[in-house]
Amino acid sequence: MSLDPRLPVVVGVGQLVRKPDPEDVPSLSEPADMMVEALRRAGDDSGTGDRLLRSADSIRVVELLSWRYGNPALLLAERLGASPRETVLSTTGGNTPQMVVNDAAAAIQRGELDVALVAGAEAVYTRLLARKTKDWLQWTNQGEDTPAPRTIGIDRPGTNDIEMARSLAIPTQVYPVFENALRAASGATVDEHQRKVSELWARFSEVAAGNPYAWSPEARSAEEIRTITPENRMIGFPYPKFMNSNIQTDQAAALIICSVAAAQAAGVPEDRWVFVHSGADAHDHWWVSERDELAASPAIRTIGQHALSLAGIGIDDVAHVDLYSCFPSAVEIGAAELGLELDGRPLTVTGGLCFAGGPGNNYVTHSIAAMAGALRADPGSFGLVTANGWYITKHSIGVYSTTPPAAGAFRSVGAEAQAEVDALPRRDYTADYEGPVAVESYTVMHERDGQPVIAIVACRLPDGRRAWGNANETGLLKEMCQQEFCGRPAHLRADGAVDFAFS
Repeated sequence: MSLDPRLPVVVGVGQLVRKPDPEDVPSLSEPADMMVEALRRAGDDSGTGDRLLRSADSIRVVELLSWRYGNPALLLAERLGASPRETVLSTTGGNTPQMVVNDAAAAIQRGELDVALVAGAEAVYTRLLARKTKDWLQWTNQGEDTPAPRTIGIDRPGTNDIEMARSLAIPTQVYPVFENALRAASGATVDEHQRKVSELWARFSEVAAGNPYAWSPEARSAEEIRTITPENRMIGFPYPKFMNSNIQTDQAAALIICSVAAAQAAGVPEDRWVFVHSGADAHDHWWVSERDELAASPAIRTIGQHALSLAGIGIDDVAHVDLYSCFPSAVEIGAAELGLELDGRPLTVTGGLCFAGGPGNNYVTHSIAAMAGALRADPGSFGLVTANGWYITKHSIGVYSTTPPAAGAFRSVGAEAQAEVDALPRRDYTADYEGPVAVESYTVMHERDGQPVIAIVACRLPDGRRAWGNANETGLLKEMCQQEFCGRPAHLRADGAVDFAFS
């Protein structure tokens, strides 16, 4: 088969993880240097050293949380000795690594780029250590005159004022609400569902145990994951610590993506090539409040169907999967929308954000790198990677294989898929209501000492609208962690208090 010289291929991947001691803090390299190291490892992985790195047309960085640079891609270019035509920075979101790859692959296919570098790094663990040791980190601060990068992605807050007013503001508060909605939809008891989720997470930890770049490479039993202990305290019911993404890591990952022509010219061995077959991007109805159902993602279903169709395969043809895994509910919803069984083929190639590590926005760069390794070890098979930003809000999917795409070109979809999602039903919501409601879902947030402090309650109004409320009576909060409260009648007061003791 004659290959289109414009076909995009991943030819090099690099990862690193470091776990410094407190005395190491003053000498620790900054995230920019971590990205350079990951890129150099990707260059070695490609068999070309720094040749492709220095010839990059585009250097693309996943937005960092642990250190702010004005244009991190420019720093990488300087340190690699590259002169790219463009420098790119993503917006916030765990969806962005795959989105950046989809965008780069499309540009390569169109002939606009030959070599693109993608990198990301986080040093949250080092930042926390420095705070404890009171060491000043002498890392780069780019001046105000630094040329701005091109920004790609949707830059929009993940929650609105109504949600934030009821403490629905950060991932640890939102994803458990999805989990309890999933449990209610399944009809399982609290204990039955917790057992099911912990068994899923135990399988993820087993994968992390075999991942040399995992932050927590330890296989944990399902019982250990679901049992509340001082080490595994409850955070947001029903999620103890071991079910929460771990952002407190030092990790970096990088990819080299180029055209077939550039790979051939650089002498990349063909056993390093991983073709990007297809990609798709879309977001669900933006605010959690306006989602028709809390235990579903029409956007994942839509872009999954598009990505697989563009690759000319079905979900049963996919041998290797990495579902975005910040919390169990993200995996459960993603699997259901894509037609994957939770207890079938492994749903991660890294071990997930709880065990492999959740370095800010950059986890999926690690999962693509790991996927490349899995596909090289299983030539001819297909791999699927999903990426998720905010609260099952922004989504990106990529399909990969060591064999070239049957269609002869990389194909992707964005606006068409988004239009399909936008046309689907959305729920009205309000902050101005007092009266009877039914509990749609909820979570109970806990202090570090294990005491429950506040319930966040999704309420369904008699007319079908959604509202949010709170409860804070200790006895009630404890009961909400032991019994099923989804579906229960309640009274929502104008101040947002949810009252279950009504006649």
